[in-house]
Amino acid sequence: MGQVPAATRALRVLRFLASQPDPVPLDRITRACGLPRSTAYHLLSAMIEEGFVVHLPDEHRYGLGVAAFEVGSGYSRQEPLQRISRRLLTEVVDRTGHTAHLAVLHGRDVLYVVEERAPGRQPLVTDVGVRLPAHLTASGRAILSALPSAQVRALYPDPSAFVERHGTGPRTLSALRTVLSETRRRGYATEQGEVTPGLASVAAPVLDHNQHPVAGLAVTFGDGDPETLATEVRRAAATLTRRVGGPA
Repeated sequence: MGQVPAATRALRVLRFLASQPDPVPLDRITRACGLPRSTAYHLLSAMIEEGFVVHLPDEHRYGLGVAAFEVGSGYSRQEPLQRISRRLLTEVVDRTGHTAHLAVLHGRDVLYVVEERAPGRQPLVTDVGVRLPAHLTASGRAILSALPSAQVRALYPDPSAFVERHGTGPRTLSALRTVLSETRRRGYATEQGEVTPGLASVAAPVLDHNQHPVAGLAVTFGDGDPETLATEVRRAAATLTRRVGGPA
């Protein structure tokens, strides 16, 4: 860690804070980001001065500041990921005949930012702007499978973090880890009726230059060969990964 630039450490802290539903204590930050306590304290102090982090002294916790919101708002206005991915998703729809969508992680949910609906297919719950529990969706599982185990543990600290939708899906961290391990081994994520009964999805993660998952690209279908569709999804996710500067 001594060779990691301070900027990289600060970005790791920001990313961790952004993944939390509430402000967190210093010890949580040090464990999740793999930082010495003194290093984390100095980084947080600098980020507080710049407005990216706020300190809640009464609670001994740290959360995102207004400057972080401004950066996020700027991203939303520019929509670079959406612009880059839209044509690619259209091509996936043309090749598969099924609806394709792109989602990003937002806390323990996935937020759908692009959907390209296949002609003649029914509307899906995964419309743009919709949030769903990440551990139940193929897109969310694809993203979670590429996260460090410590970050997954921080997102799901106890069974209360596992929201149910149709009475299926993992309900403990151990069960989720099994799903994510299978996802990594298989090379793509799946879900079968856990979001919408009668429908299934396959998804693959989109990675940035740090191999951090920035999105999950998925296809939802009622009929079709999952492995064939997964091949298309993985190919598209790999293309989008390269377009955002991720590993080839």
